[in-house]
This record gives sequence, C-alpha cells and structure tokens, in this order.
Amino acid sequence: MASPNTAQHTKRSWPVFSSLHGYRADHLPADLIAGLTLAAIAVPEQMATARLGGLAPEIGFLAFIAGSLGFALLGSNRFLSCGADSTIAPIFAGGLALLAASGSPEYHTLALALSLMVGCVLLASGLLRLGGVANLLSTPVTVGFLAGISAHILVSQLPEVLGVPAPHGPLPQQIVELAHHLGRANPFTLAIGFGVLAVVAASEAVSARIPGALIGLVAATLAVIGGHLESKGVNVVGAVPGTLPTPSVPDISAEQWARLVPLGLLIAIVVMMQTSATTRAFPSDPDQPADVDRDFLGVGAGSLIAGLFGAFPVNASPPRTGIVSETGGRTQLSGLFAAAIVLALATVGATLLKHVPNAALAGVLLFVALRIIRLNQIVTVFRQSMPEFFLIVATAASIIVLRIEDGVAIGIVLSLLHGIWSTTRARLVVFERVPGTTIWWPANPGIAGERVPDVLVVGLQAPLSFLNASTFRADLLGFLQAAKPRLVVLEAASIPEIDFTAAQLLREVVMQCGEHGVALAVARLESLRAQDAFDRFKLYDVLPRDHVFHSVDEAVRALRAGGA
Repeated sequence: MASPNTAQHTKRSWPVFSSLHGYRADHLPADLIAGLTLAAIAVPEQMATARLGGLAPEIGFLAFIAGSLGFALLGSNRFLSCGADSTIAPIFAGGLALLAASGSPEYHTLALALSLMVGCVLLASGLLRLGGVANLLSTPVTVGFLAGISAHILVSQLPEVLGVPAPHGPLPQQIVELAHHLGRANPFTLAIGFGVLAVVAASEAVSARIPGALIGLVAATLAVIGGHLESKGVNVVGAVPGTLPTPSVPDISAEQWARLVPLGLLIAIVVMMQTSATTRAFPSDPDQPADVDRDFLGVGAGSLIAGLFGAFPVNASPPRTGIVSETGGRTQLSGLFAAAIVLALATVGATLLKHVPNAALAGVLLFVALRIIRLNQIVTVFRQSMPEFFLIVATAASIIVLRIEDGVAIGIVLSLLHGIWSTTRARLVVFERVPGTTIWWPANPGIAGERVPDVLVVGLQAPLSFLNASTFRADLLGFLQAAKPRLVVLEAASIPEIDFTAAQLLREVVMQCGEHGVALAVARLESLRAQDAFDRFKLYDVLPRDHVFHSVDEAVRALRAGGA
C-alpha cells in the first residue's frame, strides 16, 4: 500500500484533472448537489460581474465555463471555483476604458487579449513555481485594496439602482454627480435594486447555501414582466444571443499588445494573491500543504480558454469555493457540473434572461461590494497598529482618488515599502541566560535573566541584509564600547538570510573584533540559506569554523575559558 506522501505526490504529478484522480462512484451524489448549488449562486453573480467589467451579462457565463474547465483541467484544489470575479473586474474595466470605449467591439477584443496575456503570465508563474509573488500585499494593504475596490463597485452600480445616467470622470466627481441626481431617482429601480440586496443579505444571514441572488433575480424579473415596468423606466438585459463563440485569437496590433502589458501584469498579480489565499483557506487535504503553483496553472488555463472563447480574465472566488466545500463537493466535477448547467442556460435558456432588470444585477453587486469590506479587520488594525491602519487608509484613498490600476500599483509599492521598513527597524538585542538553565533569551524586564562577566550575547531577529547591515554594525560597536567584553556571541537562530552587502560588513566586524582582542563566535546558525551564505561569501576565512556552535552555552563554555 502506498504511503500518504507517495499518494499525495502521485496526485500532484497527475498531468490533468488532478482532483479526479482516484475518483469513486460514491463521490458523485455530493458533487452533483454541490454543482447544482454552485450554479444557482453563479448565474446571477457572473452576469452582474460581466456588467461590472463593461461587457454584456451573458459573457459572464462564458467566463465561468472557461474558468471551471481550465481549473478542473490543470488545477489541484478539489473545491476551488474559478470564473468572473468582482475584485479584478473594476481593475481591468478601468484600464481598458482608457484604450477603447466601454462596451464597444474594440473594448471586447482588448478584453480577450488581456485574458490571454493574464493566462500566459499565470501559466509561466505556475511552471516557474513563483507562488511567493502572492505575498506581495500585506494584510493591511489588502484590506485597503478591497475597501477601495468596494467603493468603485458601489458607485458604478448606484446609477442602475437609482435609474439615472451613469456619471463620468474620477470617482469623487462621480459621487458628487450622483448626489445631485438623487432627487430624480426612479422608485421602481430603487425598489428592485435594494429589494434584491435585502433578499441576498437575508439569505446569506440564514445560510450561504441559499441562492439569494437567484431568488431575488427571479422575483425581480417576474415583477418587471407582471408590472410592465420596462415602460416605467426600468432597463432590462434585453436579447441574449443563444449561440457560443468559436475559438479565435484577438486581432490587435503589436502596439496594443504592448499597452496591455502593465495592466496584464497587475491583474495577474491580483489573481495570484487571491488564488493563493483561496486555495490555502480551503485546502484539499488539511494535512498537506496547498499546491499553490499547480493552482496558478489551473486559473491560468481558465483565462486562456476565456480569451479564446470570447470572455475576460478569470479569478478564484473565495465565496463560491466556500459554497462547494460547505455543500460537500468532493472534486472539481462539482464545478464542471455547474458549468454544464450554465452552458445549457447560455444556449437553450437564453431567452429567459431578456427581462432581467439591470437594477437587480446591480443589487447583487451592491451586496458583493459590502461583503468585501473587512470592517472587523479595519477596526482590529486601528486598535493594534496605527502605522498599518494608515496603510489601509492610504491604499483605499489611492484606489478611490486615482485610477484603479494606479491605486493598486501604489498599494503594491506601499506593501513592499512596509516590508522594507519592518526589516530596517530590526535592531540588535542583548541576550541573557535564564537562571539555572543553559537557555539564552532576549533580555526582557519581565523575565529574570543573568549575564556572564566579559561575555556579550546579541542577536538580530531579521534577515541580515543591505537594509539593516549598517544599523547592525553600529549597534554592535555601541555594545562593545559600553560593555567591553572579551567574547561576543552572535545568536543567529533568527537570521534566515545573509546577503552580499551584509556578509562583507560582517567580515569587517569580525576583523575589527580581532584587532581589539575580542573573540567573536556564532551560535545556532540554523538557516540553511544563512549557512550557505557563510560558505559562498567565504566568511569562514575570517571566522574559523570552530567558532560556530550549536548553542550559545556551548560557545561560552568553549571560548570564555580559552580566551579565544
């Protein structure tokens, strides 16, 4: 019988339809129920998200079908649902609107090209195992990013709910224009939009399995037909083509491809972050690490298929993935079954959609926008870390005031700067021995500790790099001047990495210590990367290997008595 690790390796190396490897007949009922529930949730959501992206509602069906097929083909996670997503739709809609009029044939063609580009980037990222890119955004920046995106969704959908013309210009200007039009709101669209919002919210409060959006959409459509509301200013989806497009590559110029590159990379990064978060939140096997890189391949394949068959970039959906998991889905067959239902609706039942009111789709998106605002996290960060709260505010403000893609780029830069700032703040700390033990611990007023005469034990709780190397040397020289020890032990357990700049500086520090008659030792050099740095940068040329110890206590006993 194969070991669990062998079975897991076999599953991950399975070339296609990884989640179906070892499928059993008793999985089928659970997958069918999960697929039916997923389809009921996805139909209104995909239509609404397509409109949010500046495209016809039915194109959302194509995105869902493509995303489901692509992920089932190459992805690993058993539950993940891939399709049109409200996080990236406002981003690519804002970017494409700078290149072509929203809703025009050229706009649609550019959306297809963008989808192909995003798919290629994700496939390359999966093959090159670049899962770490998903960590580019810190939690505060992610929270601010979602708050800013939420504001854009709310403002973009309010005109349909109010029954007024859509405003233009930057988001603050749109808000002002909407405020001026409040007095001309259509009571019927208001009732439909907020009615659907209420139905979805109430259903979600009872159980996420209840397809509140579908219930609201059906009720609103029946109200439009029964009350002849189209004649009273209620706009509807209209005629929906009942045919599927044939695969084709968008015909755009090399210059247009080049102009799509920044937007494509930005969308790909956001998709990678959300895919990584989703697959880790709903792991196929809680006892095994998520195969993020394999899931990048699945989402990338989904975007490629979407671009070839007339849709736009797709993304992993945390809420829909949660639905599959909660309803007992066992494999990606649940997603394929949902895609088959959506395909049937897109071809056979397209005429059922022509009386769906746009205000109802807007109501669905209002709920989505309110749901992605992580108010609890904002409050928690405010209470616990004011600098990181300002990161939330700065990121959200950038996305609201500037173009969305510029705001997202600023958010990524802020996240990286925050990481750099955190690393540069790392200072050298003095260690003390816990009385009666051989354990050395960072000095703390609340913990009794003792020091050994003529011995200084210090540690850096961060990578030793060009960002903090100068501070490291300054701190160490300051301690040497104040304590005047004969032996210095660098406790290196919390130093995972040493770069070239820091290694050269460390060489200088070792030689300076030797010149002043101070022995220097390193203890607990546990990181394999740090050990490799000692070899690569030839630090053993100035620090003998017999001065590197497994513990601080061992170093103190060996060198304090010997004096060197």
